[in-house]
Amino acid sequence: MPILGIQHVTTYRYRQPVAFGEHRMMFRPREGHDQRLIEATLEITPEPSAIRWLHDVFGNSVGIAHFSTRASELRFASSVWIDHSPVNALDYPIARDAETYPFSYDVEDMADLARSIERQYPDPEHAVERWARQFLWRDGPTGTRDLLADLTHGVRRHFVYVARAERGVQDPLTTLRLGSGTCRDFAVFMIEALRALGLAARFVSGYLYAPEPSGRVGGGATHAWLRVYVPGAGWVELDPTNGIIGNRDLVRVAIARDHRQVVPLHGTWTGFPSDHLGMTVDVTVTDVRPRA
Repeated sequence: MPILGIQHVTTYRYRQPVAFGEHRMMFRPREGHDQRLIEATLEITPEPSAIRWLHDVFGNSVGIAHFSTRASELRFASSVWIDHSPVNALDYPIARDAETYPFSYDVEDMADLARSIERQYPDPEHAVERWARQFLWRDGPTGTRDLLADLTHGVRRHFVYVARAERGVQDPLTTLRLGSGTCRDFAVFMIEALRALGLAARFVSGYLYAPEPSGRVGGGATHAWLRVYVPGAGWVELDPTNGIIGNRDLVRVAIARDHRQVVPLHGTWTGFPSDHLGMTVDVTVTDVRPRA
């Protein structure tokens, strides 16, 4: 199993020293049976006057920094080493009554899954739903594994990845109309497609290990994908940007019902609008296992 080293540096630059308000950070990966945090360091320049950590409503680790000094540059440098265990998603077990679609979630699970099934974007002409339903078999029940794989690879084959520096996410109808988007656009689009089929899905923010010549896209910055709840298998990771089913090369940092709940870094500053010169983000993910 690989040991992955993740270096994530975000730098804000200003024309002259400005004051900084509260900044919220989501850099620390979530731990579980398939990824174990070995070490994590965080360097912030200028040094914050106070920093505290909390777990949000989804159990994500959130750092909150406060500042008392002014500066013309604000830099966050996160370094993480994680023991990552790839899971072969094609072998995941599924409860017998959920092996084919459609299926129903257990009543006791619905109270926790219901908000992750609700649609969040308007689809008045059912365009996203029609896109999702094209992957259903017409001559009988659809295999659940086949459905999830076909949806994931369908985005990968028919949509074009286009990097976009601007914050925010395209609404799913725009992604469908353009046939292109970023990893976060594709994640939100597929979440809405799954929810249109009555499945519970959540947004995932994290990092992608993309060794050459894997052909994967979305490296060099934070990455986004999704997870869907399948009875018996639990939450299954799906990366429609790269056609990945399972967690291979995907490092989870934060999970939420809505993509706006897992922004990696955001905060405020005080100064003239013209003071802001821009922001750069640099992410590198490497396999740092000792070589024999």
